[in-house]
Amino acid sequence: MTDTSRPAPPDPAPPARLRLGPRPLGLHLSTVLATLLSSPAGLPSLRNGSQPWRPELAERAAELRGLAASADPDALRDAVDREARRRIDRLLTGIERYRRHPYRRDLPDPPAVWSEGASRLLDYGALGDGRGVPVLFVPSLVNRHYILDLSRSKSLMRWLVGQGVRPYLIDWGTPGPLERRFTLTDYIAGRLERALDAVVVRSGRAVPVVGYCMGGLLTTALALRRPRDVSGLVLMATPWDFHADDAATAKRAAAFFQPFGPLLEAWGELPVDALQALFAQLDPLLALKKFSQFARMAPDSAAAEAFVALEDWLNDGVALPAAVARDTLAGWYGRNDTVQGNWLIGGLPVDPARIATPTLALIPERDRIVPPASAVALARSIPRTQMIMPPLGHIGMVVSAGAETGVWRPLAKWLKASA
Repeated sequence: MTDTSRPAPPDPAPPARLRLGPRPLGLHLSTVLATLLSSPAGLPSLRNGSQPWRPELAERAAELRGLAASADPDALRDAVDREARRRIDRLLTGIERYRRHPYRRDLPDPPAVWSEGASRLLDYGALGDGRGVPVLFVPSLVNRHYILDLSRSKSLMRWLVGQGVRPYLIDWGTPGPLERRFTLTDYIAGRLERALDAVVVRSGRAVPVVGYCMGGLLTTALALRRPRDVSGLVLMATPWDFHADDAATAKRAAAFFQPFGPLLEAWGELPVDALQALFAQLDPLLALKKFSQFARMAPDSAAAEAFVALEDWLNDGVALPAAVARDTLAGWYGRNDTVQGNWLIGGLPVDPARIATPTLALIPERDRIVPPASAVALARSIPRTQMIMPPLGHIGMVVSAGAETGVWRPLAKWLKASA
């Protein structure tokens, strides 16, 4: 007989969903483990001088070699092994804390005033008084739009609303059956132009457009195609000469893409983890550095929450339609089609020298994703361009502590002056 005199205990709360990142997790872990656990094997070549070093490290290498020669070989090997395992433990601690951290982005989107397929146009001006200089912001196709609206404490979009700007931000969305057949011409001459039309109609005038990273390439082509509707062009960390800084690395990125070629037709897209693996080549041990640092943070600190917010965005990538992947990786990175004059949209070359629109190029000096030399090449190709080079990184230019001074304020000032 069942006792009904007492209420049944409440069901336990479901466990928090673990994060998947850092993506691809297997690649990051295998790279770090292979590097650190093989460290003792490199000691003999360090001691006998056969270990190759970059020229700028030659002096430090000689000093290190002298210290190694004076140490007891067995004790040194054991010490290196202990240090390697300590660093692995700190990395795993950081990753585990990140995967279980309670922070979740909870910013509601502003209203969408236009949509097509998977894409939306978000009107941040609706969060204010609806006035201000209308501006169209165009993010990359491979990352989510909300890097420009990351959190309550770091949102370029919401900050601009308070500065007399009415930002419209494109959310490209996740490619569906329609977008998987898209080329860059479909995105630029089709969807992007129609988003511009929506802003121009609502504003009753030509508007400035701002492109971030790959979005800057899209807006460069847009400014050429729609000069009467684009009153100003802003390029934020936008690449152009993909071989300017390190042609070998760019070509390796194109070569990395080749094994996926036969699968693209079946998939219709280049998966997120494949793209993340490509970016990981820029700094194979970045995960070790980042998550070791995160392991030292107080989990409830503002710094830890900011780390999680940014890392969540990094791991919330977007797959790239097959034709776009071919054009960008094989065309831009492999053949440098942009500089060679071979990048075509709607059958016409994208020639920045023909852009008459006033242009601002924001080029972060510490950018490791888009080397400054690559972005400077585009700025110098456009006749009426002002360059600002803040001492920031690629992502730091929009979310770091120095972003407001180095980028946000100059951007707001330029946009209002160009209205």
